[in-house]
Amino acid sequence: MQWSVGSVVAGLIVGGGGLGLMVAGLVAKGRATRPFAARRAAVMAHRAYVRDLTRAADAAIAAARRAAGEGEPAIVTVEAVERLVRERYGHELVERRHAAAALRRSFRERGCAADCVTDAYG
Repeated sequence: MQWSVGSVVAGLIVGGGGLGLMVAGLVAKGRATRPFAARRAAVMAHRAYVRDLTRAADAAIAAARRAAGEGEPAIVTVEAVERLVRERYGHELVERRHAAAALRRSFRERGCAADCVTDAYG
């Protein structure tokens, strides 16, 4: 295989560019504290919060149904949803009204009126 001047120059350019990107990454590591689009980041954080609340409400309903005895209603509390959001999804501050709203939505969507009882409506 013969080396031409063009292939050597192209290799140096590509290699130098890659090396430059690696050095820039090492220098800038940890410095990007603000997101590029703060508004978009806030919207995405809110969507994640709502999604996590919904998942926690569904998990609380499923756990209550498993724990209920034969012929007994499953008791699902807002506190259980709040606890699941904190423990599983790492949200430190969970408002009770948000957890209650998520539980009411899941309660209606999962058809829980037949076999569940909740304090989300109180």
